[in-house]
Amino acid sequence: MSNTVTEAGTSIATETKGTEPTQTGRPASSYSAAPHDPSKPPVKRQIVCFSFYKVMPEWRRLPAEEKAAHKAAFAEVLTRWNKPGEFVSLTYSTIGTRGDVDMCVWSIGYGVDELNQMRSELMRTPLGGYLNSPHNFLAMTKRSQYQIDRPDESEGEGRGAIRPGGQKYIFIYPFWKTRPWYLLSAAERKRLMDEHIRIGLMYPRVKLNTTYSFGIDDQEFVVAFETNFPEDFLDLVQQLRETEISLYTLEDTPIFSCVRVPAAEMLDRLG
Repeated sequence: MSNTVTEAGTSIATETKGTEPTQTGRPASSYSAAPHDPSKPPVKRQIVCFSFYKVMPEWRRLPAEEKAAHKAAFAEVLTRWNKPGEFVSLTYSTIGTRGDVDMCVWSIGYGVDELNQMRSELMRTPLGGYLNSPHNFLAMTKRSQYQIDRPDESEGEGRGAIRPGGQKYIFIYPFWKTRPWYLLSAAERKRLMDEHIRIGLMYPRVKLNTTYSFGIDDQEFVVAFETNFPEDFLDLVQQLRETEISLYTLEDTPIFSCVRVPAAEMLDRLG
């Protein structure tokens, strides 16, 4: 898949406990990111982390009461670290969509140290002793290099942050461009991106979140597409394969198909 090198949204959104994801899509606000105005203060970037966990088979054979206590302790850490405007985590189940992971915790904050502390507390819970983490992607928000003219609900707000949507599904993957891509002129990259963005706009029910990992993790980008309509995402990916810019994709796997659920339900689906 070819990547739209943009960032999405404008600010941390808190997840209301017990609320269900909204049932309508939302255009990808990431496409209209504007250049920074030097007369304004720099935008404070966010730290973004997608942690995927796999529960050991031994845990599923524990007594139901013991497993319930483990789940409660794990969920308590997630709840305690939900700090509106500072640090928020969204939870997803991957049961049945991936064989190597069972759940995903997507955290958004402003400091690596906070992220480190929060994940440490999760792994110190009784359930943490039964978890492996086969995949973990660290990234940051960054201003887009590309933009199009489109009215946007976040226009005028500071860029450098993301607002998680209320969509039921999210598709996440790490992404690398080829070295020749970075040697192209700015004009040529814009020409290629224009086609890519045009196709993206044909799928307004798919919201793109792009974050950047240069130097802080193995991949160059992490992209996360939120939608209530998986069929739209499938068609978008297939169409993007036919674009000229796809020649500059080095790698864009593994891909994780995740179902957004409250933390308690995510843990209950483990068994």
